[in-house]
Amino acid sequence: MNDKKFKVIIVEDVKLELKGTEEIFRHEIPEAEIIGTAMTEAEFWPLMEVDLPNLVLLDLGLGGSTTIGVDICKNISKRYPQVRILIFTGEILNEKLWVDVLNAGADGIILKTGELLTKTDVQAVMDGKKLVFNYPILEKIVKRFKTSVANDAKRQEAVISYDIDEYDERFLRHLALGYTKDMIASLKAMPFGVKSLEKRQNDLINRLFTNDDRIGVNATRLVVRALELRILDIDNLEPDEE
Repeated sequence: MNDKKFKVIIVEDVKLELKGTEEIFRHEIPEAEIIGTAMTEAEFWPLMEVDLPNLVLLDLGLGGSTTIGVDICKNISKRYPQVRILIFTGEILNEKLWVDVLNAGADGIILKTGELLTKTDVQAVMDGKKLVFNYPILEKIVKRFKTSVANDAKRQEAVISYDIDEYDERFLRHLALGYTKDMIASLKAMPFGVKSLEKRQNDLINRLFTNDDRIGVNATRLVVRALELRILDIDNLEPDEE
């Protein structure tokens, strides 16, 4: 492992946690030189001007605000793109915050739970690795990934099983978005008139419903069925460009 010296600034607003983090560096990551610590944003920026670190270890919940950490991350990325940013946070349930800080340019997120800050994680960030996470966040990511892949597989199976072509999908998707058949017929990518779309709707009802369930099925019920079967992805209902 690369044991080259590097400089660190720690941003943490809880004194006890700051002391604990410094101890982790001292005992586990001796090649890191802590050149400054800050408990507020006001304390942090002057430190950056005195001596630029290689790594900022940034807590998100400063002074009770979670957005300050995201803003600091964004500004570091913009002003000092060469500086690595590793988030070390107790925000263990706020997934939206994790996404915000990754979008703001963080190189990784270490949650203050389970295995804490390790030399391996810090070194990975220093070696230029992106998306460095510890086990609790990895577990959540993998769970979401597995669910997403399973849903995609179900969608593919449904498309094949019910013989759904691109026009069926486009028709159903725009019905789900509240388009009328007249509006759908006017889309560039739909070379069908209203009568043809009515025929397509009836054909889809025949394919997606059993004989006993077809009576009285309207466009809304058809769309709900397409969502149930995952032919339509509720998270990706976007209209075509007209």
